[in-house]
Order: sequence, then structure tokens, then C-alpha cells
Amino acid sequence: MFGSRKKVVPVQTYGSPVLKTLAAPVNGITPEIMTLADEMIESMFAFDGIGLAAPQIGISLRLVTLAIPNQLPDDYEPSPGELRLLPLMPLALVNPVILSFGKDKSLYEEGCLSVPEIYAEVERPTKVMLQAEIIGHGPVMVECGGLLSRCIQHEIDHLDGKLFVERLTPDNLNKVKRQLDRLYELGQKNKFQRTKK
Repeated sequence: MFGSRKKVVPVQTYGSPVLKTLAAPVNGITPEIMTLADEMIESMFAFDGIGLAAPQIGISLRLVTLAIPNQLPDDYEPSPGELRLLPLMPLALVNPVILSFGKDKSLYEEGCLSVPEIYAEVERPTKVMLQAEIIGHGPVMVECGGLLSRCIQHEIDHLDGKLFVERLTPDNLNKVKRQLDRLYELGQKNKFQRTKK
């Protein structure tokens, strides 16, 4: 999409130290950053994801890629962010920041490429005000709703060293605890990486 070199890179899994680390800001959109974004998009698609943060591939930088589907229900009123960003998918957000959260919240089942095959409901605000630089499209500051809002929150959590399972209620966390323990044990054997075969 941005550069010429494309490769699928391994995804860090639950237990990897980089997933608990606060990511550093990106200091400019260099050719290396564009190549990294390219590889993240390629890897995101290879692992059937709709979002990927750089720490998930072992690079502690504030860079996120998204590929939210652009199909919205006929009776749905999209946010300004959905109208502006969904047609640009896939895209890469550099140094994304949530400036504010909406008051309304909703529960929705989330999964994560770094926590494979584990799904649970997470409560999050339904709308956020996003500020970021979009590679190839410049700066943006826009209110985002729907799945776009949720994915932005999920991926920025990664940049702040937080996984979605840390946002679960005690009951919901208890339901997936055994799976998480197994995933951690498997991760120890595989250096906390999953590769695409």
C-alpha cells in the first residue's frame, strides 16, 4: 500500500513483555515507518484482523493499522469519523490520541490477534474524539462511533500496554482465565509469538 516490500511478521501473544510497555511516539513519517505500516497491514490481513498496533509485532511505537469493514446498515447514522475514515481503509494512524470519550457506553464482544481464540464482552464508550496523522492522508481530528470507535480504543490500549482482557469484569475474566493460562504456557514454548503458516 505505502511501500514496495511486503511481508507477514509474527504477532506477539499474551505474556510478551512488549505488550505491557508504553509505546514511544513516532518521530516523523519516514520510509521506514511507511514500510512498517505496510507490513502491519499485510500481517493484519494474514491473521484475519481488523486492527493491529505496532507493539503486537514487537515494535514499541505509537502506530496503528485499521481495516474496518465499510458496510453499514441502512438505518444506521454514521459518525463523522466513519464517513471520513471507512472509505480510506485500510489505513495507518500515527500517534493516535483520544481527546475525549462520549458519555454513552456499550457492551460488545472483543477478540485480539495477541489473545487468539479468546472472546469476551468489554464495556467501552460508544464515541471518541480521535486525533492522529493518517499516512498518505494527513492529520485528522474527528468524532468516531460504532466499530471504528471500539477498534480505536482497543488499539490505543495496546499502545499504552493494556490488553482487552484487563478491561473485563471479574466474572468475565474468570470465564476465560483457564484459556489465558493455557495461552501463556503455549506462549512460553513459542517465545510469545504466533506465525502464519
